[in-house]
Amino acid sequence: MSVSKPSAILSRRDIFSLAAGAAGAGALPAPFARADVRPEAFSSDEIVDNGHRFFGSIARGLAEGVESANRRWGKPNAYILGQEGSGAFVGGLRYGEGTMYTRNAGKRPVFWQGPSIGLDAGMDGDRTMMLVYNLPAVESIYRRYSGVDGSAYLIGGLGFTALNNNEVVVIPVRSGVGARIGMNLGYLKFTTEKTWNPF
Repeated sequence: MSVSKPSAILSRRDIFSLAAGAAGAGALPAPFARADVRPEAFSSDEIVDNGHRFFGSIARGLAEGVESANRRWGKPNAYILGQEGSGAFVGGLRYGEGTMYTRNAGKRPVFWQGPSIGLDAGMDGDRTMMLVYNLPAVESIYRRYSGVDGSAYLIGGLGFTALNNNEVVVIPVRSGVGARIGMNLGYLKFTTEKTWNPF
């Protein structure tokens, strides 16, 4: 009885090469695999569903706010979930950290900080969801975004703000605890690592 031999036998070198290739592919972290790719857009329903899970029962006005932002800027192609703290008396500071999510380019840790000045006083701690519009690539989030920030909530609430850097628009949606009232002019600087320098 004849026994058929395999048409190709893998050498020890081939096995090591395949194993190394598989290990190398698995070692590449998903957040950094597609840094140069333009993220795909999220639907309004996806954003609202994730926001409701993130904010809980206090997110009653989220759907209306998201729809209003989408009518103006289209659909977000990234969003950030995180937390932040801020305080102000004429001049103020804000610090936060979270994770940026994209549909096709992984996720990224992000930190933000920035100064403000204006008719503004108080302190707050917030759960923050940021909608990101027109982001050309994941790395493009790491820059400064300026705008006018208006806050008028006392012991809770939900507020929307628009910040931009050229074509990229970031909409922070904040829900928190504290006492803060007023308006200010400032910016947020997004970084890859935590820093106490707001400038």
